[in-house]
Amino acid sequence: MITSFGNRSVKEVVQLNQKAKARNTQDVFAAEGVKMFAEAPEERIRKVYLAERVQKQMYDEYREKLDRLSVEIVADDVFDRMSDTKSPQGILCLVRQFHYSLEEILQRTHPGEKPLLMLLEDIQDPGNLGTIFRTGEGAGADGIIMSGRTADIYNPKTIRSTMGSIYRVPFVYTDDLRGTVRLLKQRGIAIYAAHLEGAEDYDRCDYRGGTAFLAGNEANGLTEETADCADHKIRVPMEGKVESLNVSVASSILLYEAYRQRRDVRRNG
Repeated sequence: MITSFGNRSVKEVVQLNQKAKARNTQDVFAAEGVKMFAEAPEERIRKVYLAERVQKQMYDEYREKLDRLSVEIVADDVFDRMSDTKSPQGILCLVRQFHYSLEEILQRTHPGEKPLLMLLEDIQDPGNLGTIFRTGEGAGADGIIMSGRTADIYNPKTIRSTMGSIYRVPFVYTDDLRGTVRLLKQRGIAIYAAHLEGAEDYDRCDYRGGTAFLAGNEANGLTEETADCADHKIRVPMEGKVESLNVSVASSILLYEAYRQRRDVRRNG
């Protein structure tokens, strides 16, 4: 059992939680909490850490999975130091990072349907990013493409916000988002930019073909250069004095409208 705050594994987990460089160097990330452990692909888990207080409970519920993995029991106060949350659930695991290509994402499309993608420019808030991943899975998105200055998907706060979707929604970062937009257009995918000055209401467009939604930074929205690459600028109409919606909320509205249209097609044959 690990009982020392100076233990090498303890220091490693703290570094992984705090520094993207450490995560990328080791090609792993920390996933904390019961749900994140339960849904983690077993073959990607490098190590599991259990707080002593939950050891019996976790083995009662997940013995079969835990018995196949490398597990360390940690003294409660030491585990709390390793944790990135205020109320630790007593379990965290180190998971190998995912690596996808744009081509893999485009080939992932469900049979009989066209690609549905989310394109993100410089999203900074980890909670927003994680929520977009979660919504993307719910709405059947085939993947998420992010600019290089978007928040780190492996930030612990982002990971928690995905609620497990990080394991199932493919993604790529690109240093040339506009170039990627042009490439997608060449592949027959229509690009819709969420924009306050959009000429069309979002629910007046047809998303049954290949579709990619562009959403921008929380404070500034999309850069004009990126927005101008889109085929259409669309807006979510709003009442009252509201000027804009949270980027994760706006993304959810767009993705679910595309999901609704595509679901209707499936239902009607």
